[in-house]
Amino acid sequence: MIVFGIYNIKGGVGKTATSVNLSYLSSLDGYKTLLWDLDPQGSSSFYYDKEQRNDASLKKIITGKVELRDIISETDYRKLDIIPSDFSYRHMDTTLDQTKKSKKRIREALKELKKDYEVVFLDCPPGISILAENIFHACDYILVPTVPTPLCLRTYEQIITFFEEDELDKSSVIPFLSMVETRKSVHQNSMKELNLNIPNLCHSSIPFLAEVEKMGIYRKPLIEFSPNSKASTSFKALWKEIKKIASLKN
Repeated sequence: MIVFGIYNIKGGVGKTATSVNLSYLSSLDGYKTLLWDLDPQGSSSFYYDKEQRNDASLKKIITGKVELRDIISETDYRKLDIIPSDFSYRHMDTTLDQTKKSKKRIREALKELKKDYEVVFLDCPPGISILAENIFHACDYILVPTVPTPLCLRTYEQIITFFEEDELDKSSVIPFLSMVETRKSVHQNSMKELNLNIPNLCHSSIPFLAEVEKMGIYRKPLIEFSPNSKASTSFKALWKEIKKIASLKN
């Protein structure tokens, strides 16, 4: 089982669109796939038209009173399941801080699913927190959607610094450009700087296009309702690149 976290310190960088579309593409490739929506806003859950049940509070999950297997929902797509978000996740840091081995609780919770899923995606809320530490310890790879603006390189460096301080493997951090608008000079200049300063930056990038925003209207992955759009092609290219990095078989 390979676990991907879709994470950035900043919000509004395309984490949810990435989570929804990559999880869908993973299932299309035949991998038994799970998406865990860890963001209390629940956008991934909304796109997949799923809501969590009342018995699925984070405290019950962390303390073992509820098993992850019991709160998994099937989506409308073959081989793709989801753990919908729950509003109690807004208290996640407090809950984790009150438990033993607080940095590794998410990893421990996922262990029970090792034989059930080949690929797991975590749609992560922004910020550096105990939850972020849990995510870093639980994931094989951290995918970092990065909008090409002057702040994006600084954000990437902050993540790398955090990994160094926590003695985690920096090579597992995989940044890629997101919400790219090539007509903007600031994006053009930032892309040049990023390519120079981030050696493991993915070649594939995701453009800022209206089709991506329409996911909220259709409540479906982009590839389902606009399979031949530029944005869909970009997500397909990104997934192909990530599969290669993670040594996933086609």
